Amino acid sequence: MNNGSALTRAAVSNFVPSIHAFAFVNAFPRQPVLRIPVAGLGSIPIGDASRGLCGGMIYTVRDLFEFGLAPPPASSPPAAETPLYRYLVRRLFDSFDGPRGVYRYYRLMSAADTDTELARGRLRLPGASSTSVAKEWPLIRHDLDRGLLSPLGIITTRSADPMRLGLNHQVLAYGYEQRGRRVTLRVYDPNTPRPAADDVTLSFDVLGPAGAAAPLRIEHTIAIGGRPVRAFFRSRYRRADPRPALTPGWEILRRR
Repeated sequence: MNNGSALTRAAVSNFVPSIHAFAFVNAFPRQPVLRIPVAGLGSIPIGDASRGLCGGMIYTVRDLFEFGLAPPPASSPPAAETPLYRYLVRRLFDSFDGPRGVYRYYRLMSAADTDTELARGRLRLPGASSTSVAKEWPLIRHDLDRGLLSPLGIITTRSADPMRLGLNHQVLAYGYEQRGRRVTLRVYDPNTPRPAADDVTLSFDVLGPAGAAAPLRIEHTIAIGGRPVRAFFRSRYRRADPRPALTPGWEILRRR
């Protein structure tokens, strides 16, 4: 408004995190994410739910919204072995998108913050943040312009150690505003309690700072323990039916 630039905006109609997302946050007890039965050995525990099921939560929220279903009213995460918990775990693994999706996290996590010149300016290896803006932001904007929720993988650390992949995060974009070069995404963050759920944002400059050596700055209010957002990308989403995960007797309301 101060610089006179035109405002462009889009949002998914009627989606409000404090209404359409879970009442509980991404804070599960220390327990296996799932157990895999093995003949002669019983079951093998896999993962640690206390590290978060954010991908499962955002995919399930989109599933519920697209099917016109209200989220469960419970303010505590579902217990292990309940239908909803099993569904969250299933959607968590869907959000990883197999080897390809995990590699995207690793590639951006291990990339430099800035573009790297490889051959006297003729060949440039893109940095993590510039990849986000050049390749991923147009895909996210396309989703939102069409009225679709857009799941995002969030890179919060720089490391070539695959054991640190769990430090990254996932959120769900539901709207944006762009004035000139500045973009502000509105996102549902599974780590943020409902009273503040409608105020979570991620902002960046589509052109970046002057000078190739300067990293693009991504500002955010996502609850990730003060870690930065180094990069982000649009996750591949495939619709799934959440109705089998609904507890019998759970009151289901159509969106208004």
